[in-house]
Amino acid sequence: MSQIRLGKTEIITDKNGFGALPIQRISFEEADALIMRAYENGVTFFDTARFYTDSEEKLGRSLCARGLRSKVYLASKTMCSTTEEFWSQLDTTLSNLQTDYLDLYQFHNPSFCPKPGDGTGLYEAMQEARACGKIRHIGITNHRIAVAKEAIESGLYETMQFPFCYLSADADLELAALCKEADMGFIAMKAMSGGLITRAEAAYAFIDQYDNVLPIWGVQKIEELDQFLACGKNPPAMDKEMRAFIEKERLELSGDFCRGCGYCMPCPAGIKINDCARMSLMIRRAPTEVYMDQEHQADMDLIENCLHCGQCSSRCPYGLDTPALLEKNLADYRQQLALRNAELK
Repeated sequence: MSQIRLGKTEIITDKNGFGALPIQRISFEEADALIMRAYENGVTFFDTARFYTDSEEKLGRSLCARGLRSKVYLASKTMCSTTEEFWSQLDTTLSNLQTDYLDLYQFHNPSFCPKPGDGTGLYEAMQEARACGKIRHIGITNHRIAVAKEAIESGLYETMQFPFCYLSADADLELAALCKEADMGFIAMKAMSGGLITRAEAAYAFIDQYDNVLPIWGVQKIEELDQFLACGKNPPAMDKEMRAFIEKERLELSGDFCRGCGYCMPCPAGIKINDCARMSLMIRRAPTEVYMDQEHQADMDLIENCLHCGQCSSRCPYGLDTPALLEKNLADYRQQLALRNAELK
């Protein structure tokens, strides 16, 4: 199993990290089976967030309650905007995880780069939390290139978490190199691009080229986890066939597409933007019946209720014209639905 050193934190862990966002969608029993299978197969880095409903609690019950705290690294995040929220969220996180410290605590996609003396007191709170032993390392996550670069250049953070996969733009990929130069750990979220990437071995082979990048795979099924565990034990080669496949994928999927991050939500018209704005891609990467049932049709029909209020576009970290993207996806969806229905007659 290949390992990675997470920058100046000196955390050394298996190249497969566990992204715990999806386990909020499954039961405690299912989550426990998944977490323990990961741990028993060498996974030691587990990433969660206060924002992920009961994800922290599930990790705490599976790992810390079993006396495994010293054998794993636990990372969480805070979306706090005040120091009061910072301490409240940190205490809740520690309680949920059944531990008295975090190996890594991260600012969760802030719209700016928290720094000492910026008037918010947030970075100072991080420093105090580290000084009193509640956290060991300070990190930041983001979806905005400008904020990410500022964080790297500041020298204030020990890790950066950013979307990173073979569909990433060149500017995104450059962040990994910048972090390596700064001896800053780089954690790759959305390494499967929110479901657009469907071959685990291709996703793994691409990221395995970067010796300073730790992917945190978001899994909620045993069979999904097993694919990455298999890659860790027998790393797939970045050979001619794999490169050709990845290039074909990039040509088909790269560009102005919705990454499904969800920061555009909620929508005042009730549109499930982070699902609907990328439907054209999803219906081409899954069996037709998965996305053309009555429930998904009803979700897509809601696009007609768009208020064009601009809230979604203003929140999008990728600068997408979200209403236009929704309309494009709706037109394509209806065309594909008509073709399907014609074939079924």
